[in-house]
Amino acid sequence: MPRFFQDFPGGDTARITGPDAAHIRRSLRMRPGENLTLCDGRGTDYFCEVAGFEGEDVLLKVLYHTPTACEPSVSVTLYQGLPKGDKMEWILQKAVELGATAVVPVATARSVVRLEGKEEKKRARWQKIADEAAGQSGRGILPAVSPPLSWKQAVERLKADGGPVIVFYEGGGLPLAGLVGPDTRRLAIVIGPEGGFEPSEIEELRALGAQAATLGPRILRCETAPLAALSVIMALTGNME
Repeated sequence: MPRFFQDFPGGDTARITGPDAAHIRRSLRMRPGENLTLCDGRGTDYFCEVAGFEGEDVLLKVLYHTPTACEPSVSVTLYQGLPKGDKMEWILQKAVELGATAVVPVATARSVVRLEGKEEKKRARWQKIADEAAGQSGRGILPAVSPPLSWKQAVERLKADGGPVIVFYEGGGLPLAGLVGPDTRRLAIVIGPEGGFEPSEIEELRALGAQAATLGPRILRCETAPLAALSVIMALTGNME
């Protein structure tokens, strides 16, 4: 069933406008009587019937609503060291599909990419990719993509958040099974770029109380590591069942 996100306060009727309305009419060629799902982006799905059209807008009749069934029980924020090329787009798409609640791109000491002057343009494109992935995978929220942060800004944000932090470090660490379990409800994970982390960065995270973790003896690419980490976290918290 087609799925669309809209800030919807509830009620018996709804109206879809803009690009989504054009997609419904021209690409999907939906007709009155056909059904779609409207998600308010806050965890509620509204199952609707196309009631008709008014100008370019699509008019909906709300049949019933339910909590979104696809949101994981654990909220995971991914702090990702900026990789080269378009790898960030791949990471964003797959991280959202796997259940990440938010993604924070970070310019670490070993990040080759520098985005000075292009931060907002990049963030807008990344958010669009995240939004599309959320719709495709049936998410109940639109995971937020932060503007790229410096390492100092990222550490300050982690400190202000105050939640548990796991950093995946090529220098080794504890197995995830010893750090994450069914009762875990909130978590930040930190993953480096192609060159990994500077030892000083790991020490800064440890000073915040972060735990170093391993994803096994194999060397994973920077675009593979976050997806492996999210998959294991979702399995350990019961969100792959």
